[in-house]
Amino acid sequence: MIIRRLVSLLLSALLLIAPGVAMATEEPVFEQQLVDREFSVRQYRSFIVAETFVAGQFEEASSAGFRRLADYIFGNNRKVGSGNAEKIAMTAPVTAEAVPEKIAMTAPVTMEANGPRWRIHFMMPGHYSLETLPRPVNPEVALRQVPPARFAVLRFSGVADSRLFEEKSAQLLDWVKERGLRPAGTAQLARYNPPWTPAESRRNEVLLPIE
Repeated sequence: MIIRRLVSLLLSALLLIAPGVAMATEEPVFEQQLVDREFSVRQYRSFIVAETFVAGQFEEASSAGFRRLADYIFGNNRKVGSGNAEKIAMTAPVTAEAVPEKIAMTAPVTMEANGPRWRIHFMMPGHYSLETLPRPVNPEVALRQVPPARFAVLRFSGVADSRLFEEKSAQLLDWVKERGLRPAGTAQLARYNPPWTPAESRRNEVLLPIE
């Protein structure tokens, strides 16, 4: 456990100082539609992510996914047309989302929302397209175009562990229902800061897709 945390800390530091790689230089583009204290509604534009799926408990899965994606942007990839490796700028946030598992039933087919499997993703810099992004060498890393979507958002500080994620997700869902909005998917946790940032200064968000 300690070794994994040290590796994650080291990777975060490298993302800040490595040539050609900058932390938090670019974020997804959105239009703010509503603001209510720490809650908001945003319309996001389409963007591309590098993503990976990791099974396990939240903290361990987040660290494993982060390392896998950091490895991709540091150069474990092949540039289209040349086959050479290319460093890709780090963006913000790093996002984690629980992935429902399909379980076949006699009738109907149901979705389990609390399966121990997580989608971890980094947004790719906006000047890339799916055609121009370097291809991941690791088959567990994939590229995907995320379509435009509307999200309810709750911003908060602190160390965003699984307990706080669950607590803030419940608060956001309550707010969404009070506003007469309808959820359209599962909650996502977005974290914007390196791990040495003081808890009270950290920027975290829970995002819930809405209709």
